Amino acid sequence: MTAKITPWDAADFLTTPERVAEYLDAVFDDGDPATIAAALGDVARAKGMSQVAKDTGLAREALYRGLSDKGNPQLATVLDVLKSFGLKLSVTPIGDTA
Repeated sequence: MTAKITPWDAADFLTTPERVAEYLDAVFDDGDPATIAAALGDVARAKGMSQVAKDTGLAREALYRGLSDKGNPQLATVLDVLKSFGLKLSVTPIGDTA
């Protein structure tokens, strides 16, 4: 008997602002640009890519391309997308700075 594998999509679980913030915080903490772009894409799909495109003034197709693991969005795009999610970028010191 073969086990059935159910596809998993992070976008299905990004249902509250708190979940979105925790997800993106963890991804930004990891620091991998490809993972960050893909995670922003996950959130955009959860929110509705058409709505994010409307909110940011960017083309939906450009968002799909830029917010993928192969994408490389500009900082302005990242900031606009985060704003459309109701979030902002924040910076904190790494560990002990003394």
